Amino acid sequence: MFILENAGTILVGTLLLLIVAAIIRQLIRDKKKGKSACGNNCSCCPMSGKCHKA
Repeated sequence: MFILENAGTILVGTLLLLIVAAIIRQLIRDKKKGKSACGNNCSCCPMSGKCHKA
């Protein structure tokens, strides 16, 4: 049976999918709260004037 023969692969794939979904969910929540993932060191960033509101 396909599912039993590939149970390990299916389990690992499902686990990785859940981890990626959790990361994306957290990024969306942080974006809605106005948090930035860049580290806020704008002095050396080429996009310093474009990503943060004044």
